[in-house]
Amino acid sequence: MKNNEISIYIHIPFCERKCDYCAFVSFCVNEKEEDKYIDYLTKEMENFKTSKVVKTIYIGGGTPSILSIENLKKIFYTLKSNFKIKKDAEITIEVNPNSLSEEKLFEYKNLGINRISIGVQSLNNDTLKKIGRLHNKDEAIKSIKLASKYFDNISADLIIGLENEKDVYKYAETLIELGVKHISAYMLEIHENTPIFEKFNSQKYLPLNEEEVANEYEKLVEYLEKKNFHQYEVSNFALSGYESRHNLNYWNFGEYIGFGISAHSYINGKRVANANTLKEYFNGVKFQDENNSKTEIEERIFLGLRCILGVDLKVLDKLGYKMQNNENYQMFVKKGILFEKGDRVYLNKKYYLVSDFVISHLL
Repeated sequence: MKNNEISIYIHIPFCERKCDYCAFVSFCVNEKEEDKYIDYLTKEMENFKTSKVVKTIYIGGGTPSILSIENLKKIFYTLKSNFKIKKDAEITIEVNPNSLSEEKLFEYKNLGINRISIGVQSLNNDTLKKIGRLHNKDEAIKSIKLASKYFDNISADLIIGLENEKDVYKYAETLIELGVKHISAYMLEIHENTPIFEKFNSQKYLPLNEEEVANEYEKLVEYLEKKNFHQYEVSNFALSGYESRHNLNYWNFGEYIGFGISAHSYINGKRVANANTLKEYFNGVKFQDENNSKTEIEERIFLGLRCILGVDLKVLDKLGYKMQNNENYQMFVKKGILFEKGDRVYLNKKYYLVSDFVISHLL
């Protein structure tokens, strides 16, 4: 990892309609509010000074693809005017099938975007409707085909655990046939204060149980391995060379700047978070975490063991924690759950599904 490089995350909180399972900071917006937000966002970017070279840019949300081309151009003009961006920087934008068009894809390409992440989630029309998605199966397929005309590096999201969703690997099969190079498969999480939480509590929505989720996950992993999609993190699979460089930077404790409401930054060992409400964000409210070695130890173990990067034992030693002295550590090594290679320790991929359990017993 080069100390003179940094990543940028830009949060676009707008959606046409909030999905039933979504707990992210996002909301519906009108054109006037969008313009105001972009003005504040670009000012925030202009006020940040760094001599470091930008190696990845990720525009997430929300639904960035509902932004007008004019506002997206303002963002890129500000980026290019205020930051030194590597020629081979990975530049990703998240899109939803229902808000994607050929005109937008053409403009994305011209702006320098080179990676598209499409929120597919499912290829079952009944399921998509139940969870509040605005697209259907045909629109998802059409969006991937359209994106393939302009981009080689396409990622698609799937959700495991949705009601009645068996054989999710078959969706992955369709995605791969369409030319998708990266698949993120996330477990359904039911958060309080979301519509799906209310449906779940009243038994109007019955997701798969833990055993069924585990079965679906294992079938998906097995299928993707056969298709040469290697698993480089618990929920992420890619053909060689198509791993998300932006996410790898997070997991490897690289530095990053977050712009926009609720965005986080990690610079010079310090973490800063922007406010979660538009009113506070417009007033420039930020929250800074105190330097805490205990928190860093926990994060390094959690992030490292959930992906192929592993954990650097020497770094933990410097932070004051010798993980090898943990009695569970030695037991996990003997059973092949953990394995050591030089000064690093890794979680056996067979145990990714129970990574939270393993990690909790190492802290």
